[in-house]
Amino acid sequence: MILPHSLRAFHHRNYRLFFFGQGVSQIGTWLQLIAVGWLMFRLSGSAFLLGLASFALQIPFLVLAPVAGVWVDRARKRRVLYATQSTALAQSLAMLALVATGTIRPWHLIVGNLVLGVVNAFDAPARQSFLIELVAGGKEDLPNAIALSSALMNGARFVGPMLGGVVIASFGEKWAFALNSASYLAVLGALALMRITSRTVAHGAESLRERLLAGFRYVWGFLPARSALLLLAAVSFTTQPYQSLMPWFAKQMFHGDSRTLGLLIGAGGFGAASGMVYLATRPSVRGLLRLLPVSGAIAGASLAGFAFSGRLWVAMPLIYLTGMGIMLTAASTNTVLQTVVEDRLRARVAAIYMMAFVGMSPLGALAAGSLAHYTGAPATLAIGGLLAIAAAAAYVRKLPAIRREIRPVYERLGIVAK
Repeated sequence: MILPHSLRAFHHRNYRLFFFGQGVSQIGTWLQLIAVGWLMFRLSGSAFLLGLASFALQIPFLVLAPVAGVWVDRARKRRVLYATQSTALAQSLAMLALVATGTIRPWHLIVGNLVLGVVNAFDAPARQSFLIELVAGGKEDLPNAIALSSALMNGARFVGPMLGGVVIASFGEKWAFALNSASYLAVLGALALMRITSRTVAHGAESLRERLLAGFRYVWGFLPARSALLLLAAVSFTTQPYQSLMPWFAKQMFHGDSRTLGLLIGAGGFGAASGMVYLATRPSVRGLLRLLPVSGAIAGASLAGFAFSGRLWVAMPLIYLTGMGIMLTAASTNTVLQTVVEDRLRARVAAIYMMAFVGMSPLGALAAGSLAHYTGAPATLAIGGLLAIAAAAAYVRKLPAIRREIRPVYERLGIVAK
């Protein structure tokens, strides 16, 4: 099969199966997430509860991801994904039953999000570290596989919310939950069809505590990883809360309905997907660490502009840039880390990355929901945007030292000439 260089990961059959299964499943996931947000605001009318629901979904990444990474590093990745995806299917079916019978309450949505968050805390590091097995024998294709997978996830953020808005407005929230439940069959089927030769990675006899600390020692002791993850954590904390507050903007600022919500979330997802397409076309990871402060500042500046845009046609391109900036920061960090890290630490480092990206988001959502109660949603997002710009400026000051420290690693891996 002859494919463009930007699609080289698709030479691997297992990766093609994974890409298809995850694509269907991720669109279904966004259908459910839009339904949860809209349903929560319809039932409660509370910006604080919107933030709390987002907090419940994502806080397990901050609490459980390090332990999950240690466990996943020693487990068969496909078995882990079977378990997590099956549990997520059960959660979706339970939520569907509550919505279909009309017994759903705000606390059900919060508890349901918490259960899904726990599942995702194990699923995410397994998914990230599984990619190296899907492009077995072609490690040079790993950066492209990571970029394409990120593009897929964010393409789903574009398609899923818009589709969810239409489904909810036309047929009701229960159909969003029903379609999400059906979508899990695609990823479970893809996992069943894969032909995987599991990688044998040497592990010592360290205790759980020692294995846990090994991942943190690697990240904290390596300036490029530490700086990138700190910037990512700051950008995630300050800018990602826009998603939890978006139902307020859709209804109060733009006087719309669930379709308006889908358009706004979809615009951010389209921006994120556009950024991932750009990453997929890059020949290597060189230059990604220099891209981080630019993308972080773009996310912050566009979010601050969105907060007081007032008109939907102005808001849409601004939230597009916000989504692009956030995901370029996240995916560039992940691509560099997964390229340079040792196999024995791969899932642990992936878990720390998810802590910085997804784990900081619930803290930001909870803080934003509380702040919005006193200052209003627009002022809250504007403050977050300005703080993201400040974090990008702090990273720029360290950039010369970061470049000096990453170069020997790139030389050892053959990414740059010695």
